Amino acid sequence: MPESAEIITMRVDVTDRQRAVDTILGWATDAQSRYVCVSNVHMCIETYNDPAFRTTVNTADLTVPDGRPIFWAQKLLGHKNARQVRGMDLTLSLCERAAQQGISVGFYGGAPATLQTLQSTLQQRFPQLKIAFAISPPFRPLTQAEQDADIAAINSSNAGLVFVGLGCPKQERWMQEHRDKVNAVMLGVGAAFDFIAGNKKHAPNWMQTCGLEWFYRLLDEPKRLWRRYLYTNPKFIGLFVLQLLGKRFPPK
Repeated sequence: MPESAEIITMRVDVTDRQRAVDTILGWATDAQSRYVCVSNVHMCIETYNDPAFRTTVNTADLTVPDGRPIFWAQKLLGHKNARQVRGMDLTLSLCERAAQQGISVGFYGGAPATLQTLQSTLQQRFPQLKIAFAISPPFRPLTQAEQDADIAAINSSNAGLVFVGLGCPKQERWMQEHRDKVNAVMLGVGAAFDFIAGNKKHAPNWMQTCGLEWFYRLLDEPKRLWRRYLYTNPKFIGLFVLQLLGKRFPPK
C-alpha cells in the first residue's frame, strides 16, 4: 500500500503523477474493478460532515491530492515526498499513456455538448486514443433499468479506464456503488471534462502555485461557488489547525 496521510478525516495517498499513472494503468491492463478519488478541500469537509461519504472516500483504491491545500497539508504532516496531482493533469497523462498502450477509455457524466467537445479535443491531442463510449446520464436519479443499461454498455465497450464527471460527492458514491460491477478503473475527475473541453478557464500558474485556484474559480462562477467556498475553506483551515495542535477526529 502507498504511504498515506490522514487529513482531518480523509485519507489521501502520498504519490506523484507518474506513480499514480503507472498504478492505474497496471490495474486497467488487468481489467480490475477499482476506483480513484481526486481530493480537494470540498471533499475533505464532506468526509468530515458525512460518515458514509467518509467511508466512500477512505475505501477508494487510490486518493490523490488534487487541491493545493491538500498537498500542503500532507507536507505539514511530515510527508516530504508529497506532490500535488491535479485531476486534469492526471486525466491527460492517462489518456496519453492509454493511447500509447492501446487501452480504451470512456467518459461518464457531463452534458452531451461537453462530451462531444471533450472527445474531439482529446482525439486531436492523442490521435491514437481509443474512446470506447461517452455517456451523458440525465440530471436526475436513474431508474434501476437505466443504471443496468449504462453498466452493460460500459462493460461491453471493454474500456479499461472510465472517467466519471458527475461532481463531488455524486461521482464518488457512484464509483463505490459500482465497484465490482464495472470491469474497469473508475476515476472521479470532477470538472476536468469542462477544463479539457474549454468550457472553463484555468487559473494562471502563479495562482495555482499560491493555492488560489479556488479564488479564480469563484470569480468565474460566483453564483454557483460562493456558498461552498465561504463555508468549506474557513472550516478546513480551522479543523486542520486543530489537527496540527493534536486534535483527534472521529475514526474513518
